[in-house]
Amino acid sequence: LGRATWKLMHTMTLRFPEHPTLDEREALSSYFYLTSRLYPCGECASEFQELLKKYPPQTSSRLAASSWLCAVHNEVNARLNKPEFDCAHLDDEYDCGCGDAPVKKKVATTSDLERDPSKDDITGVDMIRGGR
Repeated sequence: LGRATWKLMHTMTLRFPEHPTLDEREALSSYFYLTSRLYPCGECASEFQELLKKYPPQTSSRLAASSWLCAVHNEVNARLNKPEFDCAHLDDEYDCGCGDAPVKKKVATTSDLERDPSKDDITGVDMIRGGR
């Protein structure tokens, strides 16, 4: 997979919740499987699919997800005769520039009973649930 794809995936796992919900876990796992199906390089996509069969995504926490992805990335590096990446320093290499400040929540204009959980609160777009 290309550097930009690895950067995106590593950044996502490093910003993944420490205690993700089941939906967040399924969404991240689905993202990896969908990436393996839709990646424009056929050989890379096929190799990534094989890695996902051998090493299914670990999504129980931020540490589990980021460590899993680093190990998978190192499997690719080994196949390509590239040096192994030090997984202990992932956050130094893949800083999204997002900062650690929590995202400011939008003030709700409706009560919880009026809120539609199947739609995104900001855009109103239908939410996509995890799955393969």
